[in-house]
Amino acid sequence: MRAVAMTKEGNSTETVRLLQQLNKNIEILSTKLDRIIKIQELLTDKLSPKEKPSYEGLPLDVATLLSLPDHLRKTALALSELGEATATDISRKTGRVRAAESDYLNQLVSKGYVAKKRKGHDVYFYIEAQ
Repeated sequence: MRAVAMTKEGNSTETVRLLQQLNKNIEILSTKLDRIIKIQELLTDKLSPKEKPSYEGLPLDVATLLSLPDHLRKTALALSELGEATATDISRKTGRVRAAESDYLNQLVSKGYVAKKRKGHDVYFYIEAQ
């Protein structure tokens, strides 16, 4: 293995190169996000008013939703559309298994985004209005 001594100039050049690569990656992500938003808008425009998802009442702003991992975001949006639901209801909506949705819903509860209450043997999750 060959040892390379880095000078201040070499470190600076490497830092600039890394920053340029980071900037390029951010631009690529931004472009992809713009495409996703346009596709979502096109798909939503084709839905009838009854089929369009409503995110009213969701106490999470867009930045918060985007900061959530995809699996939690999907669960939060499904719960928003249903209003109050069990893990089974959410699993039917998302197409994922009930046990996974139960875990995701409880993660959202622990983060303070969702509340839950028991009705008989069932646990219902809901988004508290702010």
